[in-house]
Amino acid sequence: MRKIFTLTLLALLALPVIADEGMWIPMLLGKNEAAMQKAGMRITAKDIYDINNACLKDAIILFNQGCTGEYVSAEGLFLTNHHCGYSYITSHSTVEHDYLTNGFWAMTREQELPCPGLTATRLVRMEDVTDQVLEGITPETAESDRTLIIDKNIAKITEHATKGTHYKAIIKPFYYGNQYFMYVNEVFTDVRLVGAPPSNIGKFGGDTDNWMWPRHTGDFSMFRVYADSDNKPAPYSKFNQPYKPLKHLEISLQGVKEGDFTFVFGYPGTTRRYVTSDQMELSANKENPVRIALRDIRLRHYKNAMEQSPAQRLKYASKVASIANGWKKWQGETLGIKRLQGVEQKRFQEIAFQEWADRYKNLRIRDYDYSTVLADLHKNYQQLTPIDLEWTYFSEAVMASDFMTRAHNLYNIYNLCINGKEEEAQAAITKFIQSNDKYFADFDQHTVVDKAIFVETFMYMFKNGFASYYHMSEAQMEQGLNKIYDNSMLNQKGAVEKFFKQYKAKDAAKLLKDPGVEFFSTVYVNIYTAEKRAQYKEANQNINRLMRIYVKGMMTQYPDSNFFPDANLTLRVAYGKVAGFHPADAVYYKPYSTLEGIMQKENPDIYDYVVTPRLHELYNKKDYGRYANEKGEMPVAFIATNHTTGGNSGSPVLNADGRLIGINFDRCWEGTMSDLLFDPDYCRNISLDIRYCLFIIDKYAGATHLVNEMTIVK
Repeated sequence: MRKIFTLTLLALLALPVIADEGMWIPMLLGKNEAAMQKAGMRITAKDIYDINNACLKDAIILFNQGCTGEYVSAEGLFLTNHHCGYSYITSHSTVEHDYLTNGFWAMTREQELPCPGLTATRLVRMEDVTDQVLEGITPETAESDRTLIIDKNIAKITEHATKGTHYKAIIKPFYYGNQYFMYVNEVFTDVRLVGAPPSNIGKFGGDTDNWMWPRHTGDFSMFRVYADSDNKPAPYSKFNQPYKPLKHLEISLQGVKEGDFTFVFGYPGTTRRYVTSDQMELSANKENPVRIALRDIRLRHYKNAMEQSPAQRLKYASKVASIANGWKKWQGETLGIKRLQGVEQKRFQEIAFQEWADRYKNLRIRDYDYSTVLADLHKNYQQLTPIDLEWTYFSEAVMASDFMTRAHNLYNIYNLCINGKEEEAQAAITKFIQSNDKYFADFDQHTVVDKAIFVETFMYMFKNGFASYYHMSEAQMEQGLNKIYDNSMLNQKGAVEKFFKQYKAKDAAKLLKDPGVEFFSTVYVNIYTAEKRAQYKEANQNINRLMRIYVKGMMTQYPDSNFFPDANLTLRVAYGKVAGFHPADAVYYKPYSTLEGIMQKENPDIYDYVVTPRLHELYNKKDYGRYANEKGEMPVAFIATNHTTGGNSGSPVLNADGRLIGINFDRCWEGTMSDLLFDPDYCRNISLDIRYCLFIIDKYAGATHLVNEMTIVK
């Protein structure tokens, strides 16, 4: 009976798309409109995306190249996550003006802080350009020729689309290159920091709570886009004016309850919904364990250093946040894949596909023989996997320390010189020397941390399959690593400047005499051999080509199914409902959290769980204003079944009427395998309740003038 039940379950999971799964293309949302309205949506697909009229898509921006933001005023004010704005908040912070710790609120436009390099991108329109991109391509076209033809076609199409405008265009593949869409964008470069809560609110719970539920993090920050007098993008200037968006979001104070329809509108980064069992096996059982173990080492050393002083905490805060994010996500992903029998599930799908393909083998459906594609994919994964694993070790172990990053920089300078690129080499040298002052600030403390990471991560790699590269014992290797670190000019202030003061391109070989650069070069050359690069490139190209055929085959196998394309940092809509879940036996998580939970988690001895006096004061008085729910509670966050991933950070969460009710910022740990497998029983996106966001801006910070800019609907 158990076996029959398992096979039945896997059969159901083998269907192309299940409830609440999917990241849908806005331009094609008409195909989903009936299902969305049946689920509770009260607006139309054209309210979300319409190139002829202002619509919700005009209120959504790509924040830099990895998060989402949303306009909430007619004056270019927008919201995103605190962790998305983290590096910009940090860049403006000093020990004297520690905005990261204490928060920042611009009380006037003049106090808003410029953020050089930060961009805000609005989608103007999108277009299916598949036929134009694939012009000249036939099933017989070699993969290398196919790439050249496509690149040439894309250059021609984007040039024509943007000629005579200030717009920029990109074309991205979907379904592994079976379809192509062009995105015409407007990119703003004058973006200024307006507000951010203190870390004890914006990052409450820290890495411990990251990816977890219940969550009590006020994960938001505020920026403003500025434009020229014609409301067009322009470089920073004191004469620029707040941008007037075509659309900004109305904000609802109604809140959420279990079963409410919601949708997320943003820029999800990467999913791999259609990969085979080989890739699932590689991710869950090979890559992830290596990444997790090596990041364990780095995090332990950095966190120990952060406990030594406020300056050390500020120094490593952004680095730790970046490292820990993937570290914890991969743990949840691996557990989720194992719980769902992900590898077995994929194999079951492949059995069904193979049976279908064999049945129609003689028909050569649409010029492809689908019956051999899975065997060919498996063969190429066998070639790719050992190389991929070596390169994973390199990125997570060899490149773990700042020491090796700097050695890599000098190795690159060496290569530029020996290849006659003297101008580029000189620019790289200048940049490297300029970075020295910043690197050597507080170096005495940092060298202890960095050296420990350099030695321990490489020793882990040495003990796990790489000892054969070196003819020495573990003790000899560890001793050698310590000497390399101590004797390198990279760790001696002034030595680099002195070296380059007399340096000429013809002296490039001298760079390799430095112990650190020599060590990096040796490891790099052993791991990234020409033979391995060729094998990896060949396998990767074959896998991309075969996946294009495999996905096309699945779409042919299930002609009545609405397949969504994998996320690729393009604008998408995901929809679902507010819902709690059972993470374990006899445990139920309700779908929202409150300020009461913050007080329950409070621990003055742990930095991530410190509650500020001002928040205590408001809590004790129950001074929540109009932001309390009907029970008089102060809501903080909620969860729903929307399908999200990295890049969706900062995305608006909208209700059935298209009004802002939350800001997406995370997923539940139990469902982080959703990039590969979606399980509606466990996959939950975590969102900041917009009422808590407004409460912090208004009641906590006293920045009521910012709330007054917004359009709030009760």
